[in-house]
Amino acid sequence: MKNQDFDLIIVGGGMVGASLACALKNTSLKIAIIEAFSVTSEQQPSYDDRAIALAYGSQRIFEAIGLWEHLAPHSTVISDIHISDRGHFGATRLSAKEENVPALGQVITARIIGRVLNKALSLQDNIEFICPTKVVHLEQYSNSVELTLDDDQHLSAKLIVAADGGHSTIRRLLSLGMSEQDYQQTAITANISSERPHQNRAFERFTDSGPLALLPMSDNRCSLVWTISTGDEVDILNLSDQDFLSQLQDRFGYRLGKLTHVGQRHSYPLKLIQTDQAVQQRIVLIGNAAHNLHPIAGQGFNLGLRDVAALADVIANADDCGEAQLLHDYTQWRQNDQDNVIQVTDSLVKLFSNSNPLLGYCRGAGLALIDALSPIKHRLAQKSMGLDRKQPRLGRGISL
Repeated sequence: MKNQDFDLIIVGGGMVGASLACALKNTSLKIAIIEAFSVTSEQQPSYDDRAIALAYGSQRIFEAIGLWEHLAPHSTVISDIHISDRGHFGATRLSAKEENVPALGQVITARIIGRVLNKALSLQDNIEFICPTKVVHLEQYSNSVELTLDDDQHLSAKLIVAADGGHSTIRRLLSLGMSEQDYQQTAITANISSERPHQNRAFERFTDSGPLALLPMSDNRCSLVWTISTGDEVDILNLSDQDFLSQLQDRFGYRLGKLTHVGQRHSYPLKLIQTDQAVQQRIVLIGNAAHNLHPIAGQGFNLGLRDVAALADVIANADDCGEAQLLHDYTQWRQNDQDNVIQVTDSLVKLFSNSNPLLGYCRGAGLALIDALSPIKHRLAQKSMGLDRKQPRLGRGISL
């Protein structure tokens, strides 16, 4: 089969990879997306029914790409965030009204994001889906990278972007090192209904086994992410609905009144994975391929989308999108944000997943202090919205 030449090949057509392609849809770049699943498949693991908490900064990126109008009807506004520590006084309350923004964030399912992204990509002449197929070999040259696929196709591009998730094939083929930390925690996810309306409030509740988050959804439902010690998940998943809700009520409290219904439950183990040197010669790893985070504070996809916005900004108008100086510029732009978010989330896990009573009192006092000091609370809100540093054009609402 003859070689096919592109400017950019994105390996991985999930939320991060497809978002990058959409961000570059109006450029002159010839783009291919390699994906292991068919575009019409409901089995794409990135596009399941998980609820995604989009920070306000991520909403602005989708607005600039031209997709938010299609996502908005399916999203639920986060107007307030309530942060507390079980068994201790003190809480921090963040408010969109206080921050003078329309929302601190939005909640939307990954499946809806996938449908909107794929529909937008199907309308673009400069973007080609090559699927279902996988990369089995790569060769780096001074002016290009050549890929061999499992169906014997041979492709080349000036730049390869690996957006192929935490088990990245490109990372493996490059033999890149990575740091991995197993938190010995498991996340249980489900949809929950409650006696009282959520009023567009999100809750982050720290417990001795790990954080518990409830995100507002439509029909007065909340999306639950309940972090527990690994080994306990089997018993909790096997509880009756009534017993599950009773245990959850004990951990969360009665801010939403009685918890009344629970949907289907799922679980997944929690690890921190950070790839060493995620920028190589004409290859960039972004999203979970570069950094896979604990879900505390809901920063994972938002961090990946900021990777997308910065990379798109750097390469959109380049004659050679894989040129070394451009990739250096991208690294300089993103490294601090990536390192900071990883450090903060890792520290929060260790600080709040701890039953030491002295630490508990300190945590409670810290939350109360943050709530009382407006400048510190404002900085925390800006960080949670992804607005605490230099913004690329998409982050400022400017399309490429």
